[in-house]
Amino acid sequence: MKGGVKLLAVCLCVATATVMMVQAEDPYFHHVWNVTYGTASPLGVPQQVILINGQFPGPNINSTSNNNIIINVFNNLDEPFLLTWNGIQHRKNSWQDGTAGTMCPIPPGQNFTYHFQPKDQIGSYFYYPTTAMHRAAGAFGGLRVNSRLLIPVPYADPEDDYTVLINDWYTKSHTQLKKFLDSGRTLGRPDGILINGKSGKTDGSDKPLFTLKPGKTYRVRICNVGLKASLNFRIQNHKMKLVEMEGSHVLQNDYDSLDIHVGQCFGVIVTANQEPKDYYMVASTRFLKKPLTTTGLLRYEGGKGPASSQLPAAPVGWAWSLNQFRSFRWNLTASAARPNPQGSYHYGKINITRTIKLVNTQGKVDGKLRYALSGVSHTDPETPLKLAEYFGVTDKVFKYDSISDNPNADQIKTIKIEPNVLNITHRTFIEVVFENHEKSVQSWHLDGYSFFAVAVEPGTWTPEKRKNYNLLDAVSRHTVQVFPKCWAAILLTFDNCGMWNIRSENSERRYLGQQLYASVLSPEKSLRDEYNMPESSLQCGLVKGKPKINPYAGA
Repeated sequence: MKGGVKLLAVCLCVATATVMMVQAEDPYFHHVWNVTYGTASPLGVPQQVILINGQFPGPNINSTSNNNIIINVFNNLDEPFLLTWNGIQHRKNSWQDGTAGTMCPIPPGQNFTYHFQPKDQIGSYFYYPTTAMHRAAGAFGGLRVNSRLLIPVPYADPEDDYTVLINDWYTKSHTQLKKFLDSGRTLGRPDGILINGKSGKTDGSDKPLFTLKPGKTYRVRICNVGLKASLNFRIQNHKMKLVEMEGSHVLQNDYDSLDIHVGQCFGVIVTANQEPKDYYMVASTRFLKKPLTTTGLLRYEGGKGPASSQLPAAPVGWAWSLNQFRSFRWNLTASAARPNPQGSYHYGKINITRTIKLVNTQGKVDGKLRYALSGVSHTDPETPLKLAEYFGVTDKVFKYDSISDNPNADQIKTIKIEPNVLNITHRTFIEVVFENHEKSVQSWHLDGYSFFAVAVEPGTWTPEKRKNYNLLDAVSRHTVQVFPKCWAAILLTFDNCGMWNIRSENSERRYLGQQLYASVLSPEKSLRDEYNMPESSLQCGLVKGKPKINPYAGA
């Protein structure tokens, strides 16, 4: 077990139940997940979906900082399958990250046991499949990391804690959508929007998703788990007090509505202080010519009267969304996962050692659509990148730094298809700039880390733009949006060894190459920096059948 912890007592895991293993230090929670195909009608049309333990969406994970989460995933699909844990940092442990660059997928009819800790983390996250276009069929769910009881949180304990998953949805199957992309075409416009796997009818027949007690406050965690659409979320007649964003406590401002871009999670406090009756939660697309909208019903306990059919309007234009982003601030006085203020880490005073500019482009290669970063469209080799490094066969699988840190116009004009891997020196403080020359909103995520989203601004980035950075209280988070013809800058210390995915959260862009990996190697090859490959890890490609090795020595 991690850290040499001795097991004191074990509770057997029965069927699909969650069971705690009592332990000297951090508790263990076991889950058994059966992944199957099933039929559901999220938009009123029966279609194939992916179920976890018969559920669509999948089960929510309710955890606490530093818990050991063990999930035995049985793949009963007819193709390989992997899950990633969006926002979980997997300290020293990219072996559990669930991306094609770090792990072999689980073959059909087989199982794999994930074992990870939300080490020194709190907040709202979610999981989803990274293989093929499985995300378009389901197998996503909420992942909650509560603060430990000894750590104060900057708001009163709520009456209850609810997870709200919002996403765009297609009635075509995930296999058909994959065929579209493989043939060189885009997915096109979504067919609808879902809230927790359902589309509201607003005709009085909807069953309530949640029931509220008058006068009580509730924690609501809202995550955009969709494929491509930015969504606006609001609740009839109710303000939302933003308290947390992707693992960080934030300054508590009230909002009528929130723009939540793909891959992002917000935690809000909602007070049931209105007339006791029904109210609609509303989610609608942003930046589409013809918006798509859906609802989910909230019901006051003992309330009388249906929800009004007059839904609150969504904001218009991306400038509104940019201004809302600028209103988000880190809460510098709140404790995070440990009993010290979040703002005790003075990121604004650290010298930048490397600047990497990532320019997103699109074009055609052999007549088919591809998306690229700085001229390279990533493709996943048969041997996962992390395994190639670990077994010493890197030269047969990929090369590092195939893109320039500051690409010029000629370098991004043409698109090359190959693995795209950055070689990052351990513990360096790096600036990453995402530049969006296109007309659509982009959303970028980094596995294994949180970063400081210091600026999102119109135009083209230059070093002089650093004077616009928020170097005091930018939110530490894992996903940032980039508006059309804009750029975004993030700052972080690459102190977590492993192979980490930087990806577009737009699924069609990621699938067609708009992603890369950051390789952060342990200079000492020490267990102080990174865990060895778990005995249970699957092996494939060039390393299939090779004896496992343990290159990392004790600290």
